[in-house]
Amino acid sequence: MTGRKTKVAVIATHPIQYFTPLYAFLNDTPDIEVTALYLSDFSLRGANDPGFQQPVAWDIDLLSGYRRQFVGPRWREIEPFGLKRSFVPQMFEAVRRGGYDALWLDGHVTAANFFGLAAARLVGAKVLMRSETHLGLTRKPLKAALRKPLLSALYSQCDHFLAIGSANRDFYRAMGAPAQKITLFPYAVDNARFMRTSQLDPQQRADIRRRLGLSPDRPAVLFVSKLQRRKHPDDLLRAAHRLTDEGLQFDLVLAGSGEMRDELGTLATQGPAHVVFPGFVNQQDMPKLLGACDIFVLPSTDEPWGLIVNEAMCAGLPIVLSEEIGCRRDLLRHGENGFAFPARDIERLADALRPLIGDAAMRAAMAQKSREIIDGWDYRRCLDGLRAALAATSRRESA
Repeated sequence: MTGRKTKVAVIATHPIQYFTPLYAFLNDTPDIEVTALYLSDFSLRGANDPGFQQPVAWDIDLLSGYRRQFVGPRWREIEPFGLKRSFVPQMFEAVRRGGYDALWLDGHVTAANFFGLAAARLVGAKVLMRSETHLGLTRKPLKAALRKPLLSALYSQCDHFLAIGSANRDFYRAMGAPAQKITLFPYAVDNARFMRTSQLDPQQRADIRRRLGLSPDRPAVLFVSKLQRRKHPDDLLRAAHRLTDEGLQFDLVLAGSGEMRDELGTLATQGPAHVVFPGFVNQQDMPKLLGACDIFVLPSTDEPWGLIVNEAMCAGLPIVLSEEIGCRRDLLRHGENGFAFPARDIERLADALRPLIGDAAMRAAMAQKSREIIDGWDYRRCLDGLRAALAATSRRESA
């Protein structure tokens, strides 16, 4: 390392609760300076989130600890989902004039990325690609046919690839990225905050469970995410009804908001399981909710990663995941910290839950294993990955 910091710009649609603590962590090092180039502030002003189907303003500090710039004339207005709304040509000048050594592109479908990429190529800044996609995600036939030629052309302009996990790494390789240009830069959350604030004393845990309407002594099975069809909370609810019919005693917590809320409410009344709906849970309360429950379940299909799984593991929960979830290969060790099941298979989901609900000692052992696994999947490894990627691009330039 030299005395001068390497200046890294990241193009991001908006301040994201999972990513801004990472920017601050990276920025608090002797060798890296991170600047976030944002297209919008909608996560700060409480604009409507289509997935949650309600206005959402995150209740943690999303701006401290790193440099940031809101780019374009309409950043106080736009809600940048997809190519059209993220068409911000001013990103070209923001990158060209920024004096950056490297540009970190987050994903493929942000139009501003292409303006930033063009500017980085012009001024000689290295281009690092980070996406969350993997080969198991469903795509319409036309998109599937066009994906490899289009992404291969885009990837030819990138100097290095930041893989969020094993499935994402395999995607880069399938699209033609050379193995030596791929470095692990894991999808991680603020482990320290979640581990600290999810550890509840018995009275705190009892108070939260009472407010939720949960039994003091039955295990609580938790789903928390957007209530969307691809997340399949209805599969979990049906499995819960089946297990309750067998005589198992537990509570089911379906936390979140979204398009399926009314449908789930109706389904909950059609079986014997005890189900509570806490609604949308913001970041300050998320660790407490996780710490008050006993088992975490995510039955999604088409799930690029699932960062809520990281948070649940930080809270020491056994996890039950569908096999289609992007993080499964890296974070779930089947039989050690939880179980996997085939997506949309309600019987196999019930089979995965049954031993965890009935065996407190198994839950405790798997909870400890979850903490051990996630402790090594953190911002420190992100820093190692970014340093390795920057060093690799420097070596190739000097060769």
